[in-house]
Amino acid sequence: MTTTEGALPAPKKIEWADAWGGMAAMLVALPSAIAFGVAMYAPLGPGFAGAGALAGVLGTVAIGLLAPALGGAPRLISAPCAPAAAVMAALCVRLIGGGAAPESVIVSLALVGLFSGVLQAVYGALGGGRLIKYIPYPVVTGYMSGVGLLIILKQLAPFLGLAKGASPLAGLLSPYAWQWPAVCVALVTVGATLAAPRFTKRVPAAILGLGAGIAAHFAAGFFRPQLLALDANPFIIGAISTSPAAVFRSIVSNFGAVRLLGAHELYLLLGPALTLSVLLSIDTLKTCVVTDSIVRSRHDSNRELRGQGAGNIASAVLGGMPGAGTLGATMVSLASGGRTRGAGLFEGAFALVAALALGGAIGRIPLAALAGILTVVGARMIDRSSVRLALRRSTMLDFAVIISVTGTALAADLIAAAGVGIALSILLFIREQMNSTVIRRKATGAEISSKQQRLSGERAALAARGAETLIVELQGSLFFGTTDQLFTEIETDMRSCRRLILDMRRVTSVDFTAVHMLEQVGEMLGERGGSLVFSHLPPSLPTGQDLSAYFKHLGLSHREGQGRVFETLHDALEWAEDRALEEAGIERPSAGELLDLSEIDFLRKTEPSSLAGLRAVFREHRVEAGKPIFLRKGRGNELFLIRRGRVRIVLPLKDTHRQHHLAVFGPGDFFGEVAFLARTPRTADAIALSDTDLYVISRDVFDEISRRDPAVSAAFFQSLAGVEALRLREADSELRRLQDS
Repeated sequence: MTTTEGALPAPKKIEWADAWGGMAAMLVALPSAIAFGVAMYAPLGPGFAGAGALAGVLGTVAIGLLAPALGGAPRLISAPCAPAAAVMAALCVRLIGGGAAPESVIVSLALVGLFSGVLQAVYGALGGGRLIKYIPYPVVTGYMSGVGLLIILKQLAPFLGLAKGASPLAGLLSPYAWQWPAVCVALVTVGATLAAPRFTKRVPAAILGLGAGIAAHFAAGFFRPQLLALDANPFIIGAISTSPAAVFRSIVSNFGAVRLLGAHELYLLLGPALTLSVLLSIDTLKTCVVTDSIVRSRHDSNRELRGQGAGNIASAVLGGMPGAGTLGATMVSLASGGRTRGAGLFEGAFALVAALALGGAIGRIPLAALAGILTVVGARMIDRSSVRLALRRSTMLDFAVIISVTGTALAADLIAAAGVGIALSILLFIREQMNSTVIRRKATGAEISSKQQRLSGERAALAARGAETLIVELQGSLFFGTTDQLFTEIETDMRSCRRLILDMRRVTSVDFTAVHMLEQVGEMLGERGGSLVFSHLPPSLPTGQDLSAYFKHLGLSHREGQGRVFETLHDALEWAEDRALEEAGIERPSAGELLDLSEIDFLRKTEPSSLAGLRAVFREHRVEAGKPIFLRKGRGNELFLIRRGRVRIVLPLKDTHRQHHLAVFGPGDFFGEVAFLARTPRTADAIALSDTDLYVISRDVFDEISRRDPAVSAAFFQSLAGVEALRLREADSELRRLQDS
C-alpha cells in the first residue's frame, strides 16, 4: 500500500499546523501515559508509582519520536496505551505471585516490551500487516472489552483510596474502608473528563479532568495537610526525577538486572511478548484505518508495524512502557491542524520538553486523579453495543465469542484470553466456510455443453443422455470443514451420473481431507463404469500450492476411472460428450475421411437434382493447421462447409493479446453463415486446428445460381434455416443459464 497525501498548505503553514497538532496530541497522550505507567507498576506497591510514571513519560518520548519518523501512517500519533498497561500489569501480578523480586519484575517488563517491539518489526518485514487486520471483530471486541474491565478493576484501589494489599472487590463492598479524599478526587476527575467536551473542544478533556482532580486534591489538603506532603504520601505519585542522569542510571540498572533472569525465565516471557505485539499491532492498524477514512488517505501497514516496533524497542531500552497508535491523540492532532508525520515528531518533542521542565511536579499528581482518567478510558473501551448481538439468533455466536474472550480475560488473564481468541478465530473461520457453499454452480450435460458444435443427430443423442454428465463448479476452500458439505450435495446426483466434472477454477485451497473424499467419489464412480474429471486445476493457488502437482503426488489424478485432468471446462465437456456419443453408438466421421457434399449434415435431405446444381458452384479449399481461414472485420461473404478437419472460432479481446473461445466446428458442419446471409464484415476469427478441407461458396456466386434455379436456392435456405434455428435456441439457453448463474 502507498500513502496518498491530500492537498497541503504552503510549507511554512504546515510547520505551524503540525506544531499545534503535536502540542495538542501531547496534552492528551502524556497524562494518559503517566496513568498507564502507574497502573503498570501498581502491583509492585505504592512505592513504585514514581517509577511507573517515569516509564510512561519515557515511552511517550521514545515512541512519539521514532514511530512517526519510521512509520507508514504520517498522521498517526503513537504513545503508551491502555492495552499495554493491562497486559503488563497482568504479567506483573503473575511474576509477583511466582515470588519474583521487584527488580527482576521491572527488567522482565522491559524485556517483554523489547521482544514485542522486535516481533512487530518482524511482522512488518514479513508482510504481516494485512494478516493481523483479519482477526475477527468479535475477538477484538471481546479482548478490548476485557482490557477495559481489567483497567477499571485495577483502578478500584487508588480510586477508593484502599490500603495496600486490600482486595479491590472486597473494598468496593466495604464503604468504611474508603478514603473519602481519594474518592472525591477521582469522582471530580471523572466528572470533569466527561463534561469537558460539552464546554470546549480546544483543551483536551484529559487535561481538564486531570486539572480538576489536582485542584480537588489541593482543596482537600486544606482540611488534611498530610495530603500535600511529598514523602510517604500514598495518595500521590511521589518523588520522581526525569533528568538525563536519572534516566541513565535507570538504564544501567535494568541492564544489570538482566543477569538475574535465566533461560527459563526468558522463555516464559515470549508468550506475553507475542500477545502484546499482536494486541499493539491490532490497536495501531485499527487506528490507521479510522484515520484513513477521515482524511481519505492510505497507510502502509507493514512500514507502520516496523516503525512501531522500532519505537517500542527504543522505549524498552530507555525503561519506558510500550505503546501503539492512539485514536484519541490522533483525532486531537488532526482537529488542531496536524497533517504530516511532523505532528507526531512534535508530540514526542513536546513530551520531552514537558518531562524535563515538569519532572518534579509530575510527582505531585494524585493517584486518584489518574485512576479517574483510566476509569473513563476503560469504560470507553467496553463495547456496550455488542449486547445487542445477544438479541438476535443470527449473531448469538458472535456474542458468545465476545463474552468468552472477555470472561477469560477477567477470570484468568489477558494471555489466556489471547489463546481463547485465537482458537475462536479458527472456529469462526470454519463456521463461515461451512455456512457458505463451496458449490458455485451445478448443472447436467443437458443444460450446459462444450464449445464443440454438434450435428443434429449428435445433439439428439446428447439431449437424451445429458443427465449422465454432472458438472460442478467449485469455489473457496476445500478442507475438512467443507468436505462433508460438498459430498452431501453431490451424493444423490452421483447415483444417476456416469461422468462427474469438477471445475476447480475458483478453488483457493485443498487439504488432504478433501483429496481423500475425492478419491472416494472417484472409486464410487469407477465401480459403475463412470469417471471423475477435473478441469482448470490452478497451477498456483493463493497459498502457493500447485494443485496439479498436489493431486498427482497424492495419486488422485491419472487413475483408472478417475482423476482425468483437462485444461479447461470446455475440453472436459467435449471429452464427456464424445464418451456419451460412443456409448450411444452414434457414428461420426473418422479423422482421415474426406466427406462429399452429400455427406454434409444439413444437405443430407437435399434432392439429388438440387445437390447436383450446388456441386457445380462450390469450390474446394485446403487450409493448413494453425492458419486463419478468415479474420475479424474481413470483407469476405463466403460460406464454409467442412469436409475434413476442425475449425475454431475465436474473438480477439480488445486491448489484450488474449482470445475468447466461441466454438469449434468439425466434419459435416458449416460456419461463416452470418457474413454469407447478412453481407456484413466478419465478427470473429476462424483458425484451422488441423489440416482442413473445405467446400466454399460466396454469396455472389450463390445469388447467380439462385436466379437460374430458384428451387435450388429455396431448398438450400430451408436446410440452412433449420440448423440456424437450433443454434439460436441453444444460444438463448446459454444466455439464460449465464443470467441465472
